[in-house]
Amino acid sequence: MPTDTPSETPENQTPPMPEVSSTLKKEQLSTQHIKPLYRGTQIIWYIVGVIEVLLAFRFILKLFAANPQAGFTKFIDGATWVFAGPFMILFRVTPVVAGSVFEWSTLFAMIVYLVGGWLIVKALVMMKPVSTEEADTKLPGQEKL
Repeated sequence: MPTDTPSETPENQTPPMPEVSSTLKKEQLSTQHIKPLYRGTQIIWYIVGVIEVLLAFRFILKLFAANPQAGFTKFIDGATWVFAGPFMILFRVTPVVAGSVFEWSTLFAMIVYLVGGWLIVKALVMMKPVSTEEADTKLPGQEKL
């Protein structure tokens, strides 16, 4: 004679868990794509920052008529020639006082490298994967432009 135990009756059995569609997992952004993007933008801004600081030193040393034979001045001139050289023929050097010059081309080079770094970072950010929800919220705002 079979006995009815609570575990064997169909009323007490829990129903099986429903299957979850894999499309929900595809909608979530993986941090594997975002972390390299963040690190890449950090590296670009670091490189642009180093170039900007070196060019600023060059500009200040030329403006204050630093001794061109000093080791630090030679180092800065040598290190920045690669970055400032392409812009040297764009503008004339403006003499300020005896030995002191205002290098417009160095200032222009600083602006070009800053804008170039900004454009590269913007291009990297545009390559970031976007979820459907994020696109639905941001696209209507872009249509107003």
